[in-house]
Amino acid sequence: MSRPLAMSALGALMIAALIAGVMLFSASPAANAQTVTVHKTPWCGCCAAWVDHLHDEGSYVIVKEEEDLTPIRSRLGVRDELMSCHTAEVDGYVVEGHVPAREIRRLLEEKPDVNGVSVPGMPQGSPGMETPNAPDRYDVIIFSGEDARTYASYRGTQLVSEQARP
Repeated sequence: MSRPLAMSALGALMIAALIAGVMLFSASPAANAQTVTVHKTPWCGCCAAWVDHLHDEGSYVIVKEEEDLTPIRSRLGVRDELMSCHTAEVDGYVVEGHVPAREIRRLLEEKPDVNGVSVPGMPQGSPGMETPNAPDRYDVIIFSGEDARTYASYRGTQLVSEQARP
């Protein structure tokens, strides 16, 4: 093999190795997606719409349909005043109700020492609860044990204010 041809083959091999290395060590968006396990009742349409919201925002979602969410909420420390229609788990945190994906990402970035976040009830216009009616203003609550405080405020899917890191 002539020297220029050998150098060209070696160069092509090095470029192929570099591309393979980049592909091997660069995670795809799906691989970077956070896995969210959602516990919901089989008949709840707004829960399914919230799952769609998480998918649309890049999360990988595992849905577990349950007839009774009470034991799950009890195990995860969700108090009555924080409850909504579905309960999720992500990276050791609880996500109760129609929490915007933005606040889940923020929780996972900040990693505060709390049980999780909640949007109590079912506010009109929150993710999964969109309708043609005017959206409600609601708070995303961060909680741990008996402590609960506002983490962010929304009107529908629009952020109104964000509180400092807990």
